[in-house]
Amino acid sequence: MIEALFESNCPDLTLIARGKVRDLYRVDDESLLFVATDRISAYDVIMNTPIAGKGKILTQISVFWFDFLKDIVPNHLITANIDEMPESVQKYRDQLEGRSLLVQSVEVLPIEAIVRGYITGSGWKEYQKKGTVCDIKLAEGLRESQKLHAPLFTPSTKADYGDHDENIHPDKCAEIIGEKRAAEMAQAAIDLYTKAAEYAASKGIIIADTKFEFGVDKSGRMILIDEVLTPDSSRFWPASSYKVGQSQNSYDKQYLRDYLTSIGFDMHTPIDLPPTVLDNTIKKYIEAYVKLTGNRPSLH
Repeated sequence: MIEALFESNCPDLTLIARGKVRDLYRVDDESLLFVATDRISAYDVIMNTPIAGKGKILTQISVFWFDFLKDIVPNHLITANIDEMPESVQKYRDQLEGRSLLVQSVEVLPIEAIVRGYITGSGWKEYQKKGTVCDIKLAEGLRESQKLHAPLFTPSTKADYGDHDENIHPDKCAEIIGEKRAAEMAQAAIDLYTKAAEYAASKGIIIADTKFEFGVDKSGRMILIDEVLTPDSSRFWPASSYKVGQSQNSYDKQYLRDYLTSIGFDMHTPIDLPPTVLDNTIKKYIEAYVKLTGNRPSLH
């Protein structure tokens, strides 16, 4: 049985941040290390119990998409193979193997590039109130989970750790990062989503929405960074059970969220999770990986 990693401990690397799932280290002036732990969060609360193998699956999904989408926009991945990483990283192989990405260190653009292909989540809530998503006017009469006429770029600001991101109108994005860069980001995000969504649809998965992040390298080129098109950064729906006018089953943390709702979770206090919740959640991640790639994830 694979051992769960709740938190990495690499004292000879410089820890920059611990997010809800990933630990970020500086390796040298040119590179960073992203470590996907097995922590799981819901409603912005990190649970006490990690889900063994989750970080490895997230890493393998990101590597798959980075390769699949590299013709649209370059990305920050140097290698996911620990044998190709510096000795300062390899010495922590027992913690890091299979769950780490060595990536270029770039200037991060402070925008989450969200693309919505279907109306759901916070977008559906706003639409019900105002007929808009991120203050973008949409056609009348849309129903929950309906496919939009065209994918919609709905950016948000990148909040500091612990805060919530704030949805903004695309015009505001231009004010923050400049008109030219904002237009480039919007087009890249739409193109990435479109190619990925078409591929996923051929495998029986609907990508309802997703979040991309971008940075700028030393030459001034915009590149794709962070994780990409994982069940943590996207809504994946099984096409076989898709039905307009209701919320959908999903390949993400929905099982966990449903469990927390059933026990009257207070939305604030980290709790221990029972084995059935751990097992059923990891099964969803594995199922998504197998459907998308045709392979079993490596979890040794």
